[in-house]
Amino acid sequence: MFAIILTGGKQYKVDEGDIIFVEKLGVAEGEEVKFDKVLAVSNNDGFVAGAPYVSGASVTARVVRNGKAKKIYVMKYKAKKNEKKKIGHRQPYTKVQIEKIEG
Repeated sequence: MFAIILTGGKQYKVDEGDIIFVEKLGVAEGEEVKFDKVLAVSNNDGFVAGAPYVSGASVTARVVRNGKAKKIYVMKYKAKKNEKKKIGHRQPYTKVQIEKIEG
């Protein structure tokens, strides 16, 4: 059984027990979060695709941790102007474990 969910502008294919990294959610560690935007569900009854979402379907997950990804560096440079700038960025994320798929 799997589901395709939409969160943070991205789509994720999830099974029960999976651990995924999603865009930062405003939820504390250890709490439960419910994803209602389910695009598709596949189970023993067959495959159901939503238009755009599957009605009555939801995915329940538990927040494992909130954190930041590794730092990436971006270099801005303008030729012949003696202008350059190094910028670092760490993207925040939420690590969740999928507990239950309904629908």
